[in-house]
Amino acid sequence: MPKQLKRKLKTYQTSLGFYDQAVAAPSMKAALEAWGASSNLFHQGVARQTDDPDIVAATMAKPGVVLRRPVGSDGPFTESAELPTDLADAENKPKRKPKPSKRAANTAHNPSRKIRDQHARKAAAAFEKEERRREAERRKEEAARAKARVKERARREKAVAAAEAALDKARREHQARAAEIEAERAVLDERAEAEETRWDKQRKKLEQALRRARD
Repeated sequence: MPKQLKRKLKTYQTSLGFYDQAVAAPSMKAALEAWGASSNLFHQGVARQTDDPDIVAATMAKPGVVLRRPVGSDGPFTESAELPTDLADAENKPKRKPKPSKRAANTAHNPSRKIRDQHARKAAAAFEKEERRREAERRKEEAARAKARVKERARREKAVAAAEAALDKARREHQARAAEIEAERAVLDERAEAEETRWDKQRKKLEQALRRARD
């Protein structure tokens, strides 16, 4: 068995928003990560380890999964908990007394030490399995994002290539038309020059004729 699977799980409890939350985790740090806490709730006094047999049994059955119940209630912890029916009453309720210590909890209601160790090992294995599942999901999501980035990059490159090809085609067409116009202009210039030469000769000849007629 890998070394990580031998880590003994503990049950941690806190109150966040409208819910009491509990989770089976190998450490306080792991519990904070499971709760998504941005600060150390244990140092702030709003989180603690619990030995409540009902809470421990519920969390050990689903290690690594955050269980909830309406804040201030004594109901069971579940994955899907409803909001408190009366938030005002929940806030005004006196704080519940701390649960009995480990020694007091070791009554006839708790399984034997051997059974508890077996449950703890199974819970630890389940916790590690849940962690591997979450990591696999994170890797899958990252792979999907990377694939989407590659696809988007390919789309942009294809669009750029198409735009460049269209620009090159239009430029070649323009250059061809400009060359035709330039050739036509050269022909017109040559015709215009020939016309000027013809007219100049004809004008001089007619002007001479006009001078002779006046004399």
